[in-house]
Amino acid sequence: MLVLVVGALLIYNANKPVGQEGGKKLVVTVVHGDGSSKDFSIATDAEFLRGALEEQSLIEGSESEYGLFVTGVDGETADSDQQQWWCFTKGGEMLMTGVDTTPIADGEHYEITFTVGW
Repeated sequence: MLVLVVGALLIYNANKPVGQEGGKKLVVTVVHGDGSSKDFSIATDAEFLRGALEEQSLIEGSESEYGLFVTGVDGETADSDQQQWWCFTKGGEMLMTGVDTTPIADGEHYEITFTVGW
């Protein structure tokens, strides 16, 4: 059993997302609930999306065992009781990682869209 646990940890560490070090610029488009959108040009040294967005005070949320659960973006809060949530995409494709584990690189474009319905 111990061998399996150690093996799983080694595989995870070998394949975990790694952010690009150093300065980078990215664009984040926020699409609000009323359909309006706003572009943010971000220059950052952060390696992961959460760090870049928090530097700009662009997101807020609550911590969970999986990382930050984003409930607010650019001053607008999603209400989960009304099936509202924020969809994070990169180049139009939904992210399969959370903001804590999404590595960023220079020149990337992300979209954060207010969404209703599960």
